[in-house]
Amino acid sequence: MRKMTEGNIYGHLLSTAVPLIMGNILQLTYNAVDSIIVSKGVGVYGLGAVSVSEPVSTIIILSISGIGIGASVLMGRYFGAGDNEKVKRALSTTIIFGTMASLAVLLLGVLFSGQILEMLNVPKDILASATAYTRIIFIGCIFTFQYNIMSNALRAVGDAKTPVIFVGIASVLNALMDVLFIFGFRWGVVGAGIATALAEGISAILCYIYVYRHIPVLQIRRKELVLDTKMLRIILKSGLVTALQQACQPIGKLLIQSVINLQGVYVISAFNAACRIEDFARIPGQSVGHSIMTCTAQNLGAGNMERTKESLWKGIMIGFVYCPIITFLVFVCREPLMKLFAPAKGGEQMIAIGVSYLSIKAFMFILPYWTNAIQGYFRGMGQMTMTLICTVIQISVRTIMVFLLVPNIGIRGEAWGSALGWIIMSLFEYGYYFTVQQRKVYRKS
Repeated sequence: MRKMTEGNIYGHLLSTAVPLIMGNILQLTYNAVDSIIVSKGVGVYGLGAVSVSEPVSTIIILSISGIGIGASVLMGRYFGAGDNEKVKRALSTTIIFGTMASLAVLLLGVLFSGQILEMLNVPKDILASATAYTRIIFIGCIFTFQYNIMSNALRAVGDAKTPVIFVGIASVLNALMDVLFIFGFRWGVVGAGIATALAEGISAILCYIYVYRHIPVLQIRRKELVLDTKMLRIILKSGLVTALQQACQPIGKLLIQSVINLQGVYVISAFNAACRIEDFARIPGQSVGHSIMTCTAQNLGAGNMERTKESLWKGIMIGFVYCPIITFLVFVCREPLMKLFAPAKGGEQMIAIGVSYLSIKAFMFILPYWTNAIQGYFRGMGQMTMTLICTVIQISVRTIMVFLLVPNIGIRGEAWGSALGWIIMSLFEYGYYFTVQQRKVYRKS
């Protein structure tokens, strides 16, 4: 556990962010391994099926996970204030409510996956396999939530390292099961879905075991496992806004994917592979944003308003070191990276499309870093509505530009649309910070 209410803020941010970076890289490895192995074992059509399925399952999983993020802010605040009883009560309430919500999502996802994919213009030659994969991923979402809430709870009390170990184990198992199910059993896309769901279940179980053996402040006994309706209202007040904010990106991605799907299977596969690479490149920014959130929340709970402001600006300074490095690496390595995802035969067209896209996107990583940093600050301060408004602005601009540009210049139009969305989002967020938020902070201090 780590108290961030005193000591060096750079040290706290990096000590929290580095394990998060490792954990998020391993988490993304689930999907990347699926894509690579499916591409090599099933071909470009199998990769296309996995690609079109991802936004559908992501929108639901991130919506549920948003409740966990909102709860973790509250737990971080209680932990910073030294109120361990309320930490447990918030965790218990979130687990019970989230489990019920996950079961409802599982049922709806299994029933309506096919209809949703048809609405997204998924090509008929990959619709059946995409539907099967999506249904399996929905079944696994209940495990995804359980892991996310416990890992968020650990991070709320300053333990960002432990979840990395469990997700690392699960990632290795996921890769091994992918190879076994796809190349050994010849289960194709379905095998990739089963491997992912099983790996998520393992990471959730390991996280629970560790907490109940080693973290007293998060240990909930049977008599403590209650749904506190008053606490639930507090969690939902911030958590639902966070869930909506989390859902905005994949909702936009669904609309964007519907445009991409009309460009053909090779464009679908190239866009998916390039987005996997982009996701890895953006992990440090997202992780620093989360560490800013935790540091801000703990210091807000302790009443130290000056350190909440320092958490933001010192987090931003870290980005000026990281972003040039990652831009250089992605630009130089864009072709070899795309080749990882290409099928053994006939992948030249897919590679060329992806390289063209990454040649533009590689120079834009500083923009989402800035937005992730201030979004983490606003979440830590409890300003969840602000994060929602800004995300809606960004994804709306991006989606509109995709509809206008992609039919004319291909997926490079998505890159330019993303850049414009991030720029407008940054102007709105930092404008609000300087003109409104800081006056509130100084009045409180």
